[in-house]
Amino acid sequence: MAASTSIVKRLLVGRPFRSDRLGRELLPKRLALPIFASDPLSSVTYATQEILLILSLGGLAFFHLAPWVAAAVVVLLVVVVLSYRQVVQAYPSGGGSYEVASKNLGRSAGLVVAGALLVDYIMTVAVSVAAGVDNIISAIPALNAYRIPLNIGFIVVLTTLNLRGVRESGRAFAIPTYLFVAGVLLMIVVGFAQTLAGSAPVAESAGWSIQPEEVGLSGLVLVFLVLRAFSSGCTALTGAEAISNGVPAFRKPKGLNAARTMTAMGVLSIVMFSGITVLAMISQVRVAENTCDLIGFTGNCQTDPQRTVIAQIAAAVFGGGNSVLFYYLQGTAALILILAANTAFNGFPLLASILAQDRYLPRQLHTRGDRLAFSNGIIALAAIAGVLIYVFDGSTTRLIQLYIVGVFTSFTLCQIGMVRHWNRELGNADSRAQRRRIQRGRIINAFGACFTGLVLIVVLLTKFTHGAYLVVIAIPLLYLLMRAIHRHYQQVHDELSPDEPSSLLPSRVHALVLVSTLHKPTLRALAFARATRPDSLTAITINIDDAETRELQRQWDEYGIKVPLKVLESPYREITRPVLRYIKHVRGENPRDIVFVYVPEYVVGRWWENVLHNQSALRLKARLRFEPGVMVASVPWQLRASRGRELRRPRNLPGDVRRGISPPGQQEPR
Repeated sequence: MAASTSIVKRLLVGRPFRSDRLGRELLPKRLALPIFASDPLSSVTYATQEILLILSLGGLAFFHLAPWVAAAVVVLLVVVVLSYRQVVQAYPSGGGSYEVASKNLGRSAGLVVAGALLVDYIMTVAVSVAAGVDNIISAIPALNAYRIPLNIGFIVVLTTLNLRGVRESGRAFAIPTYLFVAGVLLMIVVGFAQTLAGSAPVAESAGWSIQPEEVGLSGLVLVFLVLRAFSSGCTALTGAEAISNGVPAFRKPKGLNAARTMTAMGVLSIVMFSGITVLAMISQVRVAENTCDLIGFTGNCQTDPQRTVIAQIAAAVFGGGNSVLFYYLQGTAALILILAANTAFNGFPLLASILAQDRYLPRQLHTRGDRLAFSNGIIALAAIAGVLIYVFDGSTTRLIQLYIVGVFTSFTLCQIGMVRHWNRELGNADSRAQRRRIQRGRIINAFGACFTGLVLIVVLLTKFTHGAYLVVIAIPLLYLLMRAIHRHYQQVHDELSPDEPSSLLPSRVHALVLVSTLHKPTLRALAFARATRPDSLTAITINIDDAETRELQRQWDEYGIKVPLKVLESPYREITRPVLRYIKHVRGENPRDIVFVYVPEYVVGRWWENVLHNQSALRLKARLRFEPGVMVASVPWQLRASRGRELRRPRNLPGDVRRGISPPGQQEPR
């Protein structure tokens, strides 16, 4: 079983890497961009659509507001990119918003940011994969019935690719990302050229109308609708902070390369988002939250999906829904939306590793796996995102309501923290040029804090009743969980730390060998116990069956074993309780005495054979662990079926922990 599992793992994940190969996993900018920026780059495929879906609640009359809403989103994106350029250069260790908030605003603020980012990364996987499947269904509507299996399947593929290591996943994601960017830019250029030539593209839905769900919107209600559209359009900013968490993965100079990658991401996102929004207005795209509100929709509005905005634009620009370029763009759009989840697959494990190192999450999340990736964090992220996909039926519209809150919580606290950072740096500035640079950074981050804080308030007001309340509940719960984990680790540390050096030895060591039958494992356990030269050595057996006990005593005498055999009565056929009573009796005479219990065990060759052996020993050992002054030693006896399995053992089994550099002379698997 173990061997077959290992073979499957090696086929999917690959052979393990030595720890000293970690430096070779660092990324050049051309690979870092698709790995860390695929989420914001892919968000342009649905950010415009989310704006139009909200405006459609008031009918077509409010679609003319879409460019103004998009312009506000672009301004916000510029502010965030400029702000995070400051972060990656000031804090290149990879903590990102969590590190900035922790060092400048205190641990509590840092944990709020961490909780918000963890939620955001989980939502990134769920929303990106769901949106990618939406684009696949737009091209092939017959797949609508398989929405959830498709979502889960893509998450499994992403998980496997990321478990193979950072560089391998980067190579897998780089080509689709650049193909998508090229396709969108081509669509924008061709669409604008057609418009300037007098033959503007016309969407398939241009002749449709929309039945408004709210009539006569004006005043504060209209303002609220526009603000809600703006908050939905802010999905274009999701994942912008991932680069700040991934700075350690860049090649040197890390901070500068991360800042340049951040700039490239911002420029591409703004150009593509703006171009898609303008083309949506030119081609008169029509979409609605409720498909049945579309007057003129040709399918069954109850079951048939409406085409996405980018699909309608591509069909209009490239000459119909059956053209090669249409399928090219839809294919690359679906692919990058799914691969955009890779931003979270890199950001979540890195952040979880830092939190685990600070003792706010389980230490297992800080351990690198076979391929030098944080495997436990990757698997945990995939599992949680898969559950969300299943619960929300893979619906992008329903999932996206849980988005954004975590993003702007971390944005805002990070910018406030950076303002404090610059205030502190200003006091240590030595030259006028340095003070000017610091003041410029402080102005950028102060403006960013005000802007993102305002957006956070807008998002909370407009999305709270639509599902954002779940995130508002989840972030404090994560905060409390992380504080509880930290408190536990601190209590364990305090309890285990030596008060003062002590050379006090136990008064006496009493060795007990558990005996059920006189066989080779028992004789080995007796030999091992005698080799330790304890102060006293006793073999104990539990009298469950009188005949078996008498037979054991006869064999004991027949073999002439020089160790006394103590029979413990058990009228209720228990094993654990009589042993515990006897151990307490032995230690009761002197609390400084130590009792060493030797437990003979079989080592079987097949996993299912464990069910047939060692069950009583397992229960007893589990209970003895809670007894003070008692140590337990398992004495294994390898059955014939288990012999030779070590020779077939893979170099690294699943779950092996490799923290340091491998011993000299150990060759890397080829």
